[in-house]
Amino acid sequence: MTQPVPIRRARTLRVLDVFCCIGGAARGYQQAGFHVTGVDIAPQPDYCGDAFHQGDAIAFIRDHGAEFDFIHASPPCQGEGAPTKGTNAARNAATGRTHARLITPTRAALEATGVPYAIENVAGSTVRKDLRLCGEMFGLAVLMHRYFELGRWTTHQPPHPAHRGRVRGWRHGTYFDGPYVAAYGSGGGKATVEEIRAAKGIDWSVDHFRLREALPPAYTHHIGHAFRTSATLEVAA
Repeated sequence: MTQPVPIRRARTLRVLDVFCCIGGAARGYQQAGFHVTGVDIAPQPDYCGDAFHQGDAIAFIRDHGAEFDFIHASPPCQGEGAPTKGTNAARNAATGRTHARLITPTRAALEATGVPYAIENVAGSTVRKDLRLCGEMFGLAVLMHRYFELGRWTTHQPPHPAHRGRVRGWRHGTYFDGPYVAAYGSGGGKATVEEIRAAKGIDWSVDHFRLREALPPAYTHHIGHAFRTSATLEVAA
């Protein structure tokens, strides 16, 4: 009698999502078929991932990063972007306000794991600019350019389509209309909670600040799919 051939099922790959906030990145990886564990120093009651640990993100990478198939890191951008280094530098100096610079220690912890990773941050940061994503690439009503440093794997840069107009809101006393909402700050025509939710594709939180901080899930859905199909990915049974 012929014996049935056993069915080999690919296991679900596991992503570690550090500095996770409410899980904009997590939702995209989930949509790409991953199990996602989030880590954040602050409580995140709105987190949408599959598991959550409150604690120091870099310490968690060091202690547990090697247990995962992929690591996504979004270190705080407040100390990294051009406004902090330029426009807001004098104001911060006057108030004594400082922001942690966590990209370098995060990268060191990630490198020590031996696990493929992506570090996300803003223009002006020290992340290597291996990949640039923009909301217009995914038909979103928010631009939100973000850069990704890719470790132990690579993917191609998708074309960056021309923007269809301006970001809606007030600029230096003049109001501009346009197809994109300003999903940052408040006042001056900045986006409301409902506008950010619709623009980014986030439907599980109404926290205005955390919605502003969150990545659109479309970005990490793209990255997750690219990682799955990359030549460096070893297919597990």
